[in-house]
Amino acid sequence: MGCVCMKQQLKHRDKAALASQTYFNETDIEALYQLFRKLSNSLDDDGLISKEEFQLGLFRNSKNQSLFANRVFQLFDLNDDGVIEFGEFVRSLSFFHPKAPLEEKVNFAFLLYDIWQTGFIEREGVKEMILALLRESELILSDEMIEIIINKTFEDADSKRDGKIDREEWNEFVVRNPSLLKNMTVPYLMDIPTAFPSFVMNSDMDDDVNGIL
Repeated sequence: MGCVCMKQQLKHRDKAALASQTYFNETDIEALYQLFRKLSNSLDDDGLISKEEFQLGLFRNSKNQSLFANRVFQLFDLNDDGVIEFGEFVRSLSFFHPKAPLEEKVNFAFLLYDIWQTGFIEREGVKEMILALLRESELILSDEMIEIIINKTFEDADSKRDGKIDREEWNEFVVRNPSLLKNMTVPYLMDIPTAFPSFVMNSDMDDDVNGIL
């Protein structure tokens, strides 16, 4: 999909369609398009966001692989073709809109931590995510402390005591711990054209390690 064609489609068709499918209005979508163009052209001017461009936008680094960035990229890449198109970008960001229902945020967060895509949040997956977050935030925790965090999480969340967290248990866990979803709402998405910071999500990484688990 060429960039010029993509821009024409945005003006004549996509804005209205995306506005009807998300929590953004057409003015928001126009501003998001500018952000999308910046990200999609950062390494290769093809009108698509590659995994490397996505990681560069999130973490200022396209070289080092990140489990966290990879998992978020997978969730944004709705058709699983290895790149993010503009429609996918807008629809995925919509989950982070302040007006998005709690159920949508809960579901997105569950998918994020179900890194093996088994339909469950599992101990090894949680450990891998904690280690990834620690690396991104340049924090160091002992293996003992990591195990304490995981044990506490599963003691609270795994009510069926089967060593994994299913969707029902996750929903109940979030109700008891609403701070788990604090990073699922991005306030500036309410007023994108006038409040448009750089697209960096690692500012709260140190809070994530202790806050989301």
